[in-house]
Amino acid sequence: MKRLLKIAGIVISVLFLIFLLFVGYMNWGPFPTYENKAPEITYTFDSLEVEEGARIATMACAGCHLSSDGKFGGMYMKDNDSFGKIYAPNITKHPTKGKLAQYSDGELVYLFRTGIMKNGQYAPPWMPKYPHMSDKDIKRLVAFLRSDHPFVQPSENTTPPIEYNFMAKALVKMKVFSPLEYPAKKIPHPDLNNEVELGKYLSTAVYDCYGCHSPDFKTVDVMQPEKTPGYFSGGNPFLDDEGNPILTPNLTFDEKTGIGTWTKEQFVKNVKYGIKPDGSGSNRYPMPPFSLLSDKEAGAIYEYLKTIPKIENEVNRNIQAEM
Repeated sequence: MKRLLKIAGIVISVLFLIFLLFVGYMNWGPFPTYENKAPEITYTFDSLEVEEGARIATMACAGCHLSSDGKFGGMYMKDNDSFGKIYAPNITKHPTKGKLAQYSDGELVYLFRTGIMKNGQYAPPWMPKYPHMSDKDIKRLVAFLRSDHPFVQPSENTTPPIEYNFMAKALVKMKVFSPLEYPAKKIPHPDLNNEVELGKYLSTAVYDCYGCHSPDFKTVDVMQPEKTPGYFSGGNPFLDDEGNPILTPNLTFDEKTGIGTWTKEQFVKNVKYGIKPDGSGSNRYPMPPFSLLSDKEAGAIYEYLKTIPKIENEVNRNIQAEM
């Protein structure tokens, strides 16, 4: 009996030591690095590409990177507190404070596509990755970052280092969050005359509408968005501008709990200007009005949403979510 107790004690001690080593590595061990296989790309741009890149970045990037000086100097991202204390970095053309200033065009494309940074580390999981964005729009984003646009002129703003919590460290170090594959072939631009195709492209490949309006970022299927559980049915928790939890609404065409009774005109006004069908305002932080979308683009998203499965999911927009 004593022998069995001794063996049990040894086993428990070894398991406890392994647990301590695991916790120690997750807390203080280095983050994994990956081979950076950035393609050799050097772009030339025209003013129209810069203009379109700025339009996309204003809607897709400004919410996290626009600092108080009116430039993409970075800010505190209170919506991501489940991962720790998170800051979006300065991505202006400042030679030392701008995190992307030393990237080549190919390295920027590789970062946008895979999430692998210049130093080989994986960009934080909350930073959107663009595996389905067309080559044309990827080029436009790079054009914007290289341009003289006021948003990317050198900012003196400096954000503190990210303070990952244990969960975020573990998810990255255990490679639950890991880089995406670089596309094996060119990605064409959608047919602008096909409303459903255009709407799907805008809401999944460019503006990540499906990620916010599906129940949980942790279950989002980046490579196959339509396989995301609860696709577009809402319920994802965010914080409003006063720090109160709110839930994203159901955007499926379920007549009872979604937008099945909305007209296209009502949807376009809501997306672009934050106006509800009853005429009242609806948008709260972090959902900005997407006023830079054209009526055609917003209407195309509506037409695409009509094609996806209806999901009955009653989202209470008037109570705090459990974070």
